[in-house]
Amino acid sequence: MKQYKITFLKITIFIIGLTILSLCIFLLPNLARDAAVMDPENAYLKIPVLMGLYLTAIPFFLALYQALKILNYIKRKDAFTDLSVISLGYVRNCAMAIIVLYVIGMIMLTVLNALHPGIALLGIVIIFASLVIAVFSAILQELLRNAIQLKSENELTV
Repeated sequence: MKQYKITFLKITIFIIGLTILSLCIFLLPNLARDAAVMDPENAYLKIPVLMGLYLTAIPFFLALYQALKILNYIKRKDAFTDLSVISLGYVRNCAMAIIVLYVIGMIMLTVLNALHPGIALLGIVIIFASLVIAVFSAILQELLRNAIQLKSENELTV
């Protein structure tokens, strides 16, 4: 039964990754072009904003890869190892990188007086979601460290 759950989670991660990749390839350039046509005075921001969004996609895909690695560790029954702790640390760092990049981007757009309220709201939602993921990863990482320590102590007593 556990095998089906792991397979389901892997498929879900692949679907999320393919969805975001297709949005980056097909939707974002069209949205940027349409925004430049609708607001010609801020058209010069088209390329920098696109580059910033693509830059934030890198840690997102790295975090998805680390999630797949964690699922593989669980599948091989190696979940309580330092490898899982390291992967959770990478997920936390990727979430923090996304937060930093979005905050910098929103500050830059605010300084240039080009931050639309809808874009600001979307940015805040992404920052909050990334913060939740970062905190959750940090908590899981600490719990996993404690579980590994207890496991090693129990193995020494036997």
